[in-house]
Amino acid sequence: MNFTFKKYMNSKIKILLSCCFLASLYGCTSGYCRMNKKSDKNLEASPTATPNPPANITVKVFKYDGSQQCSMGKQISIEEMKKDLKDIKVITQAHLNDGLMRIQLCGSPTGYANVYEISKADLEKALALGFREWTFD
Repeated sequence: MNFTFKKYMNSKIKILLSCCFLASLYGCTSGYCRMNKKSDKNLEASPTATPNPPANITVKVFKYDGSQQCSMGKQISIEEMKKDLKDIKVITQAHLNDGLMRIQLCGSPTGYANVYEISKADLEKALALGFREWTFD
């Protein structure tokens, strides 16, 4: 082999490896590597699965707490935001991060949210009050 062919092949291998590395990084930034996918096939095949779920099933709703990077913005406490739910009964509450990647820039949102577990029957009321359903577990 002559020298120019080896040099040519080495540069092509480096480009190929770089592309593979960048593609793997992009896959994680799009969120798919962190999602917890649950299969409904196992539930349908289970002999103990009930066709009509009970009425007391719960869901989680949230609002971002307003905190921003570099200690900018005012964080709304979990108890203060709970008042926004008015007459909706809260079963559990937590201050959680949504787990999404964020730009590192002062003044950008931190991704922290106040999460409340409520009855599924109250979901529409919570959505009307500006809360969103928590899907990050």
